[in-house]
Amino acid sequence: MRLSIIAVGRLKDGPERDLYLKYAKRIDEAGRGVALGPLTLSELPEARQASATQRRSDEAARIVAGAGAADFAVALEAGGTSFGSEAFARFLAARRDEGLRTMAFLIGGPDGHGDQARRHARLTLSLGPMTLPHGLARIVLAEQLYRAATILAGHPYHRA
Repeated sequence: MRLSIIAVGRLKDGPERDLYLKYAKRIDEAGRGVALGPLTLSELPEARQASATQRRSDEAARIVAGAGAADFAVALEAGGTSFGSEAFARFLAARRDEGLRTMAFLIGGPDGHGDQARRHARLTLSLGPMTLPHGLARIVLAEQLYRAATILAGHPYHRA
């Protein structure tokens, strides 16, 4: 199952981007044997409208367009469903085993997701109760996708 992250904002060159790329590469390698990946990233510019409502609406339309025809969209939101790593791996495996070919993870801008992105998503996912900068959320998500691939592959060190 192909994986993609559609995110508002851009990771600057440097340690954050390097760390994200490290996990994206690891997913591509570890995921091959369990039919997860590759992982792609689409970065969208932040909206510039005056109000937060307008910015959310504009960004949501572009996020949904960026997700394209993904079989399953997951919106990252603080109030979403939380999974432990093993449960997240089982969730991904179940979607893969249902025959889904693509899953898109949607990360909104600083104002959060607009209604169109929420309606498009079949699941809202929380990475935890703490607020994370959007760049760091991408890294945490990529690491958990990599961890899911190692769990599904039966690696003994997946809890590290």
